[in-house]
Amino acid sequence: MNPALVCIPTYNERENIEAIVQAVLKADPRVDILVVDDNSPDGTGQLADALAAKDTRVRVLHREKKEGLGRAYLAAFRWALAEGYTYILEMDADFSHDPRYLPGMLDAAQAGADLVLGSRYVTGGGTVNWGVGRQVISRGGSLYARTILGVGIRDLTGGFKCFHRRVLEGIALDEVKSTGYAFQIELTYRTLKKGFTVREVPIVFEDRRVGHSKMSKKIFAEALTMVWKLRLTV
Repeated sequence: MNPALVCIPTYNERENIEAIVQAVLKADPRVDILVVDDNSPDGTGQLADALAAKDTRVRVLHREKKEGLGRAYLAAFRWALAEGYTYILEMDADFSHDPRYLPGMLDAAQAGADLVLGSRYVTGGGTVNWGVGRQVISRGGSLYARTILGVGIRDLTGGFKCFHRRVLEGIALDEVKSTGYAFQIELTYRTLKKGFTVREVPIVFEDRRVGHSKMSKKIFAEALTMVWKLRLTV
């Protein structure tokens, strides 16, 4: 077993899963992979099983139904902790998170950071193939959350992360309430409130190559309201 586990949640990612798994395995020999599939009707889970059968560094966690990004990651975190991994990473299946950043993120974690964030909004970071509207929404969302929560993290909504296991053991996963992209804000905020160190490292975020985004108005609305709940209750 390697010291790090890359958790990749999937729902209808058959077009991406084989390529992203191979790219992650090639990017860093220190990582294993856990594909967390929410019973994808397109057969993503079955394809992931086939990949796992060929490589012991790949594992698959099958869930009964789609319950949101947050629920999938929480299941993955509990699995990773039970298996004894020291570093647990979040990563999208669609190549918007480039595997080439994995070595640097893991290096930063092994150097002592409790949580490493792949950040679009620090020097050297950025986005590719985004329109003006999406840029405004993303940057505005991070500024909105940062202002209400009173934290200095530049990219609160990003989902490319590397946790040391002590963070996930210390932030009471059972109390995490968000299910959509507000989940990313909540995890980082809870990490900061517990006094853990957070380091942002630059990444360039590229829009998905194939497939369709899971973002919706409901997910966006949850993020807007959740930051106030976090500010008042955590």
